[in-house]
Amino acid sequence: MEPSHPQTTLEPVDYDRVQHDVYAKGRALSAGSIASHMRTFAGYLPARRPLTVIDLGSGTGRFTPALAEAFGGPAYGVEPAAGMRRAAEAGAADPRVTYLAGEAGAIPLPDASADIVLMFLSFHHVPDQAAAAREIGRVLKPGGRFILRSTFRERIPDHWWRGFFPRSWAVEEAMFPSTGEARALFEANGFSTVESVEMEIPFEGPIGEMVERLRFRAVSTFEHLTPEELDEGFARIDAALAAGTIEEKPTFGDFIVFERRQDTPARTPK
Repeated sequence: MEPSHPQTTLEPVDYDRVQHDVYAKGRALSAGSIASHMRTFAGYLPARRPLTVIDLGSGTGRFTPALAEAFGGPAYGVEPAAGMRRAAEAGAADPRVTYLAGEAGAIPLPDASADIVLMFLSFHHVPDQAAAAREIGRVLKPGGRFILRSTFRERIPDHWWRGFFPRSWAVEEAMFPSTGEARALFEANGFSTVESVEMEIPFEGPIGEMVERLRFRAVSTFEHLTPEELDEGFARIDAALAAGTIEEKPTFGDFIVFERRQDTPARTPK
């Protein structure tokens, strides 16, 4: 990991401005990659089926149908950005899936209604993370599992594109919690930590396709860089691609599995 940088204050990302138009293409995963995630998560979940799942911060629904398929459904994709929900309804529809307007601090589902809550690279967008922890505890059944898939500050991945956008290190240090901070937050709000998982994900090439996908700029980190930084970074990428000097690197798929404690009552919002 790169040396620490001075703390940066970040503005919220408005996914209704641009990202909803490009996210599905820019952040697409192969069917094999999605299936691998489902198998990995299943190892930390009950074997019984069906399981009711909430995909919290579901975006364009890239995981929501797979969650319904893997765990039997129903699956609820809860997403605050209207443009992202429209994209999900158009491109990731499934009879077992319902997409709902909502956010981590206000989930539009009843108390103790879910067996699983997944947040996949969305927790860093939540403005009141303590309120989110309480709300996730409210909608989970006692003993239900919460999977927090995130980058963590002590393990920011050195993506193949990282060196072309040098300030992205500082942005992501400000963007993401540490593992310890995440654990402390949820353990203070009715959860026990089951396991913190550090996972390496192999590079998914070919590099030309990865470059074309990155051109959609569907990376929230890029929202905090200047247009000049982005243009200069992509010019460097083009030169390196032409020269064949881009280094293909693996990334991380770290996550924490929490369990809602049996003795923690659901907290209905007032």
